Amino acid sequence: MHIFNSLLAFGAYFFIGVTMVVLFLIIYSKVTPHNEWRLIQDNNVAAALAFSGTLLGYVIPLSSAAINSVSIPDYFAWGGIALVVQLLIYGCVRLYMPSLSEKIVNRNIAAGLFMGAAALGGGIFNAGCMTW
Repeated sequence: MHIFNSLLAFGAYFFIGVTMVVLFLIIYSKVTPHNEWRLIQDNNVAAALAFSGTLLGYVIPLSSAAINSVSIPDYFAWGGIALVVQLLIYGCVRLYMPSLSEKIVNRNIAAGLFMGAAALGGGIFNAGCMTW
């Protein structure tokens, strides 16, 4: 019976997490002026670097939340916080580099790498701060 309860908990956290990741990617791609999905399909490395870093920057704190949360609502709350943090990081990078979207569309790898690294770094920091 214990293994069944463990598998049930795993399934709940895993599938809720996957759903939160998909929702995050949809929301994030709606916030940015460029279409990451299309740019990546067109082999735009700058877009792939930026979006991949952002994905990892969300998944890392979400994983921390899965490990440390005390309930499903707690997990959702921390997932929401991680989403907001990633949007704030994007906003801060846009303040630093107002033409970020144009640079990514024009395949500026340095801009895509910087955005991805900022998102990844912010996500790691966010995960480390998720203590309770």
